Amino acid sequence: MIGKIELEKRQSTEAAEKERQRSYRLHNASIPARPLEPALYLVATPIGNLADITLRALETLAGADVLACEDTRVTRVLLDRYGIVNRPFAYHEHNAAEAGPRLLAALGEGKSVALVSDAGTPLVSDPGYRLAQLAIESGYRVVPIPGPSAPLAALVGSGLPSDAFLFAGFLPTKDKAKRDRLTELAMVPATLLFFESPHRIAATLAAAADVLGEARKAAVCRELTKTFEEFRRGTLGDLKAVYSQTAGVKGEIVLVIGPPEAAPVPEEADVDALLRALARDMPMGKAATEAARRTGLPRKDLYDRLLSLRVRDEG
Repeated sequence: MIGKIELEKRQSTEAAEKERQRSYRLHNASIPARPLEPALYLVATPIGNLADITLRALETLAGADVLACEDTRVTRVLLDRYGIVNRPFAYHEHNAAEAGPRLLAALGEGKSVALVSDAGTPLVSDPGYRLAQLAIESGYRVVPIPGPSAPLAALVGSGLPSDAFLFAGFLPTKDKAKRDRLTELAMVPATLLFFESPHRIAATLAAAADVLGEARKAAVCRELTKTFEEFRRGTLGDLKAVYSQTAGVKGEIVLVIGPPEAAPVPEEADVDALLRALARDMPMGKAATEAARRTGLPRKDLYDRLLSLRVRDEG
């Protein structure tokens, strides 16, 4: 019964949204195409809900001399929603070598160029940073038009600390490389944010629980701002258990992992004993790395300490 009620509620919400969009198209005029100063404009666009766009962004999309985007079909949906007649120009990872110089040439001619990604803020895990870098190096003005961002939406909705955070993009796909990367980030005193695909989320949670500890708090944030938006919050152990039994996960995901708990500073004698024990079974570099993971102390300091211990023991 609960499932049926939830389904009917979602269908009603979708129908209401479609009617609202239809009404908007019928009763609103096109966004005016006001002239823009020559510059490269980095325009944030909705990550799901098309209503999540600023008036400044709409005016920029309408007024730019050149509108560059990852996929013209995706951007066309947004433009049609708001009656913008500007014609988008494709700029993406596969044509950047050819399209990039054309966009720089437009800037050189004193034109305004707007850049959008398929969703969210340009340059965040997409190839747009290359164009921005070239524009800056060439002396052109670069203007951010802020707005939606999946990592920030996930962070504030996760319930995890937001005073310090690190967006780390996508984790490696191979298990060893993924675990190595998580080990590097294990003691960063900040909330960690990752993009992840639905068919890899179970494996990633398993690796994160093993490397960072099952008790560490986390949240899986899926389909943000869309009809089936979902936040699953708990420990890495809890989430690992849930997704190991969940088949057919769909949608775009941001994985948010809380910062490590502040560990008590270990006694010097305990650190020395740990270093000696680890060095009996592994090379000095790996011993220092493992000791850093267990104690939270800097790896370089532990390596230098292990060297001193070895000299002392051999002397």
